[in-house]
Amino acid sequence: MLKILGWLVLLGATFAGGYYAGQHSIGDLKKSVTDLSRNIVDTTIGLERTIRQRQGLLDAKAQVVEAKSDLLDRNIGNAAKGLEEAIEQLEKASAAERDGGRPQKIRPLIATVKEAQLELSMGKAIPRTRLDEIQKELDKLLSQER
Repeated sequence: MLKILGWLVLLGATFAGGYYAGQHSIGDLKKSVTDLSRNIVDTTIGLERTIRQRQGLLDAKAQVVEAKSDLLDRNIGNAAKGLEEAIEQLEKASAAERDGGRPQKIRPLIATVKEAQLELSMGKAIPRTRLDEIQKELDKLLSQER
């Protein structure tokens, strides 16, 4: 039954394609195919950029949460390393954002995370609320991507 249905769909698509080709000139067909392929490529590139940016933001958020955990355990060195990795992920997301031609929304967050990372790497403890604010800003950026 499924095989017959598949053959009918294939036969119908072939008939529709032949009918369309008979009604329009070859130049129109080439232009339509070119426009369609350009639209598909543009959409695919845009999706890939968006996914890359979103993945960078998610990875940065994971590193910030890990840094918060290390900070609660009074492991300042690991918290600084976690924030350093979060900065790397945010820079990757910022590069994807810049490639997409969108306004820079991640750069101010990178500066905030760098300040916190610098203080931690100097051995100073920072308040946990500061990392909470960074995490909230990441959540806000992630919700804007939808």
